[in-house]
Amino acid sequence: MDEAYEDFVVSRAQALLRYGYVLSGNPHDAADLVQEALIKLRGAWPRVKNQANPEGYVRTTMARQHISMWRRRRRETLTEAVPERSYDDPAPLDDALWQALATLPRKQRAVIVLRYYESLADEEIASHLGISRVTVRSQASRGLEKLRAAWKSADVLERSER
Repeated sequence: MDEAYEDFVVSRAQALLRYGYVLSGNPHDAADLVQEALIKLRGAWPRVKNQANPEGYVRTTMARQHISMWRRRRRETLTEAVPERSYDDPAPLDDALWQALATLPRKQRAVIVLRYYESLADEEIASHLGISRVTVRSQASRGLEKLRAAWKSADVLERSER
């Protein structure tokens, strides 16, 4: 096996798991996304390793797989509480923000994560998800509107409890 591939997997596995968790909202789906993406990377490694950023290949693969899973299921499993955090994220999301993010439909959540967590431009998001740039903007707008509404209602509840 290629030593460079092994080094890449060992050094970036935890970051990829965090990314998968943010995309899917589920640690089991995150692990599946990482595993499938790394399998695909292994097959493409001879041509990808010469590029400057093999992680970009893996993250694009994960985002596309997530959307593919979403399209197959067409359903979302919501939970009342955020699962225990088993990954040590340098910038963890606030619980209230995560709960609000978990209420968004999968496509809106994916767009919000790619735009604000990954800092991708609309064109890159559209390319990753296989949708138009206009759809990216409309999904981001709708998602942000829902997040703002959830944030305001949580803020109002917090003030009334004081």
